[in-house]
Parts: sequence; C-alpha cells; structure tokens
Amino acid sequence: MSFEILQKLVKGFDTLSRLGEEDIQIGVTPKEEVYREDKVVLYRFQPHDETQYTMSGRIPLLIVYALVNRPYMIDLQEGRSLVANLLKLGLDIYVIDWGYPSRGDMWLTLDDYINGYINNCVDVVRKRHNLEQINLLGICQGGTFSLCYSSLYPKKVKNLIVMVTPVDFHVKEGLLNVWSGCTVGSQALDVDRLVDTFGNVPGDFLNFVFVMLKPFQLGVKKYIDLLEIIDNEEKLVNFLRMEKWIFDSPDQAGEAYRQFIKDFYQGNKLIKGEIKIGDKRVDLGNIRIPVLNVYATQDHLVPPASSLALEKYVGSKDYTVCAFPVGHVGIYVSSKVQRDLPPSISDWLKARLS
Repeated sequence: MSFEILQKLVKGFDTLSRLGEEDIQIGVTPKEEVYREDKVVLYRFQPHDETQYTMSGRIPLLIVYALVNRPYMIDLQEGRSLVANLLKLGLDIYVIDWGYPSRGDMWLTLDDYINGYINNCVDVVRKRHNLEQINLLGICQGGTFSLCYSSLYPKKVKNLIVMVTPVDFHVKEGLLNVWSGCTVGSQALDVDRLVDTFGNVPGDFLNFVFVMLKPFQLGVKKYIDLLEIIDNEEKLVNFLRMEKWIFDSPDQAGEAYRQFIKDFYQGNKLIKGEIKIGDKRVDLGNIRIPVLNVYATQDHLVPPASSLALEKYVGSKDYTVCAFPVGHVGIYVSSKVQRDLPPSISDWLKARLS
C-alpha cells in the first residue's frame, strides 16, 4: 500500500469516526403531515411563498413513489433535490410516504394501494384545494401505479407525469425482467413460494437482488472508488447518504408483491389490458389526459424500451417524451438532470393549466 493511499485512509477513517447520524441528513425540505392512514403518510412540502399558490390557483402535484426504497431520494440533500427545485419554480408539491409494512400488512393487495391509499390521498389533495382534478407524478413502480390509477380514475387527474416507469415488462434488455422470469426460456421466480415462506418480502432480499444485477459495479467497484474520495469529507458524506438510501429498504407487503410480480413482470398484463385492480380492469387507452414520459437512457432497472412502450398503448393525443443520458439513480442526483428536469416538468405543467 502506497504512502499516499495510507494517508487517504487515515484521514477518511478520522472523518468517519467524527461523523454522526445528524451529519448525514436526508430529506432536507421542510414538510407537514396532512393525512395518515395505517402506515401511509401524505406530506405537503412547505412552499417558499404560500401566496404564490393561493393567488395563482395552480394545480398541486402529488408524487407517487415506488414501494421499494424510501421517497426521500427526491429530496436527498441541498443542491440535489427534485422537490426543492420544483418548489422554487412555484409548484405545490405533495408526496406519499408508504412507510414500513409490518407482518400485519402482509395481506395488503394492489387494490389496497391503488383503489385505497392512492385514491384517498388524491381525494385529500382535491378537497384541500377545492379541485376536481390534480396533477400526478409517478416514479418507477409508483409510475406504474399512477398509470393504473389514471386509467381507473380519469376524472381525478389533470396531467400525468411518469418517470423511469416500467410499462412493457417483457423487453429483452431488462435484467430484472429476466430474473423475475418473464423472458422466454428463463427460470421464473417462484413468487408464490417466496411470499408463502416469508409473508412480507424482506427489503434486504430485494437489495441483494438489485446488487446482483450489476455485482461488480454495485457490490465491489463503488467501494474501490471510495478510496478516491475518502479523504474528502463532503464527497464522503454524499457517498454515505446514497448508501443510507440504498439500504433503507422497507419490506414488501406479501400479497401486493405477489400480484405485481405475477401480473406485471411475468404476465405483462398491463399492456395487454388484463390487469385487474380489485374488480376494475386497467385499460391504458382510458388515459386521454396529457402525459409526460421521462426516462433515463442508461437505465439498467427500467430499460428505455420498457418506458417508451407507453406511447403505443396510452389513449392521450398530448404525449411528450423527455430523455436524460443517465442511469436509474442518476435521474435523481445528476447535476445536469437537477438543472434541466425541474424546469422541463414545470414548463410542461404550466402550459397545460387551462
């Protein structure tokens, strides 16, 4: 080991020994709880100037995140916060926090999440603003949920934005698709045995799966690269924030996970019009409102082809695509994306206020 590397390590370990939980702050924008149901909490982020919303009559934006990982990724830190940047542009932002399911939640279904929690949160926002319709932003799996919701409740959604959202679950380049057993000739994940064994699917298990999609890059290389920045406190804290988010993975409610894997990944029923949420059938053709589809060109979890398939099935004539040359995580934290994505969303929404 060279003397230079040894110096880096000594300085890095000294910094690590001084850092506490309070030094790795995540979710920096002030917010207030406006609704709670079971483990689910609806938050409203505090605007910079309350009058700009009450006087302008702008339509609020509700963010629906994935069940996997925590939604503070959209508000990771000062300077890297989609939420903060949207607030600066005058948008009124709400987010659904799914919480941490316990064993008592293992029987929750997609019906509970979409016809229940999402619909109730939408109604709360509608009532607070005295509106018939609000704007919806769905991210990753939350985007898939938002597509289902907009199909089932078209009169409650004014404009729909989906971000790094899987639509066609049988595209060949998706490693997660192959693992879950949707590709011809692959060994399907036995989701029934998994759920029947665990009840709720452990978050640690899902983290292991995601790491194994790129084992060297996600499991080895990033820690080798850590040597390059370990003596830089600011970069080290940024690295620890990302690690905190990556490994803060809630367990997944067993029945909802079972249905999502079997109907979406293995059955690809969303684009076939065969998804049933409760007793209601999801038809993407029912979505005739304006749609903005944001995707990452280097996404290994949600391949671009999976997201871009939406255009073939959605019923909207006002359909816009916005691409960024980053990966699945880069869509949240890339400085270029943070510079360009918020105004793209804001401008698109403001052009459709009438």
